[in-house]
Amino acid sequence: MSSQQGVKLQIESDHVVLDNGMLKLTISKPQGMVTGIQYNGVTNLLESRNDEIDRGYWDLVWSKTGSTGTKGSQERISGTSFSVIVENEEQVEVSFKRTWDPSLEGQLPSLIIDKRFIMLKNSSGFYSYGIFEHLAEWSPFNLPQVRIVFKLSKDKFHYMAVSDNRQRFMPLPDDRSEKRSKPLAYPEAVLLVNPVEPEFKGEVDDKYQYSCENKDLKVHGWICSDPAVGFWQITPSNEFRTGGLVKQNLTSHVGPINLAMFLSAHYAGDEMVLKLKPGEPWKKVLGPVFMYLNTTTDGGDPLSLWEDAKRQMAVEVQSWPYSFPASEDFPKAEQRGRISGRFLVHDWCVSETSIPGNGGYVGLAPPGEVGSWQIDGKGYQFWTQADEQGFFSIANVRPGEYNLYAYIPGFLGDYKFGSSVTIAPGSSMDMGDVVYEPPRHGPTLWEIGYPDRTASGFYVPDVDPKYINKLYVNHPDSRFRQYGLWDRYTELYPDKDVVYTVGKSDWAKDWFYAHIPRRTKEGEYVPTTWQIKFYVDSVGNTSSSDVGDYLLRVAVATAHVAELQVRINNQDMSSSPLFSTGVIGHDNTIGRHGIHGLYRLYEVLVPAALLWKGENIFYFTQTQIEGPFQGIMYDYIRLEAPPSSPHCLSLA
Repeated sequence: MSSQQGVKLQIESDHVVLDNGMLKLTISKPQGMVTGIQYNGVTNLLESRNDEIDRGYWDLVWSKTGSTGTKGSQERISGTSFSVIVENEEQVEVSFKRTWDPSLEGQLPSLIIDKRFIMLKNSSGFYSYGIFEHLAEWSPFNLPQVRIVFKLSKDKFHYMAVSDNRQRFMPLPDDRSEKRSKPLAYPEAVLLVNPVEPEFKGEVDDKYQYSCENKDLKVHGWICSDPAVGFWQITPSNEFRTGGLVKQNLTSHVGPINLAMFLSAHYAGDEMVLKLKPGEPWKKVLGPVFMYLNTTTDGGDPLSLWEDAKRQMAVEVQSWPYSFPASEDFPKAEQRGRISGRFLVHDWCVSETSIPGNGGYVGLAPPGEVGSWQIDGKGYQFWTQADEQGFFSIANVRPGEYNLYAYIPGFLGDYKFGSSVTIAPGSSMDMGDVVYEPPRHGPTLWEIGYPDRTASGFYVPDVDPKYINKLYVNHPDSRFRQYGLWDRYTELYPDKDVVYTVGKSDWAKDWFYAHIPRRTKEGEYVPTTWQIKFYVDSVGNTSSSDVGDYLLRVAVATAHVAELQVRINNQDMSSSPLFSTGVIGHDNTIGRHGIHGLYRLYEVLVPAALLWKGENIFYFTQTQIEGPFQGIMYDYIRLEAPPSSPHCLSLA
């Protein structure tokens, strides 16, 4: 589908219309709300029964400085002035801006927000980006969330696609009403008891079941069968998103709703919230993202529109950074820089020499502590994966000061290059060999799991048939997205907790994916203590000063208002633990069907005098019991011998 018509802009008293012969985009003036999208014979792809401010819009959540948590006041961003930025046959770009002054203190966050929309000739869609600016002299605030929302016609769009193996026909929004559904443990989740379409009866609907990592979240959307129309949101770059490549975000869900998430604290909590400080200026360009519309030819299968959307996504990714946005705050390709090098790993327990960091993630992010990139939202991030030989190249980097960060599946921890890196316009920097030395105290005695920053390798139970989502039955990589898996722990361990025996147990079968409280028959929750049993033939002469300490490493994939206490050969839970994390995390990963959140790494020094010849037992206690979602997902656990050990202790 194409058109030779140039782009036309029609300015009315309270709306503007962008028209390129393929689609018409109607936007309220000066508010900047998308009120209509006309395409392929459909007068409006959006839900026209909604108010005009409730169809397509930018919104944000903000809170006052000093507040905690991820909630706050919601603002549906409404422009107060309209202007034409570019108008010719090839392109139209329009602006809807809202400003701020001290008279709005407490009513709106202190931001200048410029929402832009772009339509190109012979392009089956439109682009949107936002320029957010806070001046140093203005009052600071917190900004947990910024997104674009599209609410599509519920009569038209019934099939949703997030990835190749995560797509399905979806329930109707009416199915979530009180008369057709039953509320579950939190508002987002409902059990469909009397849906309009009987095929959905007995299923759970919850928008968090369709979350996705940034690196895989490049295109998602909806399909209408009659006429065949696809509505897709394409994000060609992760540079403006928070939290790096594996940050999880919402996608599309029942409504039908399509989201473009820029800032969010999902699966991270308060630590991820963007918090401006007094006297701190801030400016960031969010987007552009592309809303792509497609249709079939000659009566083709509407579901084939997903494949076409993926092809268009690849085109958009290849075209990044776009050459057409008019804002000077969006640097073009020639105004950006490049960095390259070779990522190597040197773990003396694995190899005497450095080995290529094959598959390692290497990125530039704002200067900070080791691993700080995973909670950053103020700046831009640029990531890639090293190849088989460890070589990496990151192109199209915005000018600025960064740290070079890295991490690699198979090895613990995070890497940060010693000094900051300055990227200049048009520059190309070769870092040479970048060597990461993962944390290592001594030889590995035993390990549980695989260090990939997730709990995906552990035992995920079958869903209770009463709370099923058919999409995830026997799903190859998303079984954990079923509702209510936390309750299965009590069913599987009604009286006793996990007991894992090194050398005999299998972590894929015997290590539950989440360390959570047990629910009693009275409906209360109690702490749970997991045991790790292991055997040693000898720990040396513990009275000798030559015997060093052992080290237990605990990598946590996510935590939610949880505390891990560790004891060794001591079942007295009232005694002081050898180690405690304190109460950590607000990721809420367990309740939101995730398998990881923020990564945390702990080390526990284990004096040799505490180990016995023969059987030893670590006791891992999760103490927090206010609700079912408090808990920890482990990534990887490893016990290391003293550094002076010539070899690993033999295990029975």
